[in-house]
Amino acid sequence: MSALSVSGLSVRFGTHEVLRDVALDVAPSERVVLFGPSGVGKTVMLRAIAGLEPNARGRVLLQGRDVSDAAPEARHIGVAFQNFALYPHMSARENIASPLRAQKRDAAEIARRVDAVAELLRIGHVLDHAPRALSNGQKQRTALARALVGEPRLILFDDPLRNVDAKLRYEMRIELPRLLAARETASVYVTQDFREAMAMGERVAVLLDGTIVQCAPAAEVYDNPATIAVARLFGDPPMNLIPARGVAAGGGCRVNVAGLAFGFAAASPAEPVFGVRPEAVTLHDVGSPGRVPARVLAVTPMNERQIVLLRLADGTELVASEAAAPAATELHVGIAPGAGTLFDAASGLAVATSPVAEEVSA
Repeated sequence: MSALSVSGLSVRFGTHEVLRDVALDVAPSERVVLFGPSGVGKTVMLRAIAGLEPNARGRVLLQGRDVSDAAPEARHIGVAFQNFALYPHMSARENIASPLRAQKRDAAEIARRVDAVAELLRIGHVLDHAPRALSNGQKQRTALARALVGEPRLILFDDPLRNVDAKLRYEMRIELPRLLAARETASVYVTQDFREAMAMGERVAVLLDGTIVQCAPAAEVYDNPATIAVARLFGDPPMNLIPARGVAAGGGCRVNVAGLAFGFAAASPAEPVFGVRPEAVTLHDVGSPGRVPARVLAVTPMNERQIVLLRLADGTELVASEAAAPAATELHVGIAPGAGTLFDAASGLAVATSPVAEEVSA
């Protein structure tokens, strides 16, 4: 039985349809990330699941129970907001306890649960402080404790790390999955940061144009994006997308990409686009079959990698990700075996993956 099952979820504000017939299932204890750029309706979807969005239409099941018409407090869902949403007139202890008080729990149980979750999140020493006296990190942990204290089977996270510093963001990306696993709690986590999506999600649901266009394990979304739009969004630097030429060959197609040739098992679309991740672009000092000349235009450090902007002989520009900056400015470029996705420019959809490199015809 799913921890959460959403079907036919739609939200309209006037003539603007924010969500359109959205479906999503979350297994018990599973961490699902809802990923997409700002303004696509991620927060609206969380509000609809939590019962906070009056314009929502559709079906929401929690552990098989239909809560589509239930009030927010009857859904037994934890929610952690981006802006912490702590009550300023309450201490951290009172903020954490507020969901239990709303459930009419007795004082002894409230005290026990608050102390336990505060110890888990290492904020026991600030429980009697007002929110204004807390650091951003302590505010975030207090908000998380409030979401966890009721021991919900599902927690919704609305981009909770967006307003915290880099150190805390790194710590929580490690700590939060551990906490959720320890409590066997399912979650839906909203973010527009693909690195956070990769770290926080066992599966990633990509929300674009009012619907989920891909829902798969994070590595699959990265390696095999379902659309050109996903390929552009999910990665930094994003996937290289190169216009190509395709012809039928052996039951599939042969695609020429800036002087390189690849065979795919699918028929070629009328307007093929070849996509390849920067780390699958290989740099070489000498030429050979399957490599083309290139010039280095720029090298930019990014964490432990070097992002290399290249221009091929036909003017095509693409990006490689290397462990070290290339010593030469004139070199040769290849594509790692099996890397690459064939897209249809007209529909934006992925057509095939796992190409086979071929020799370029004279």
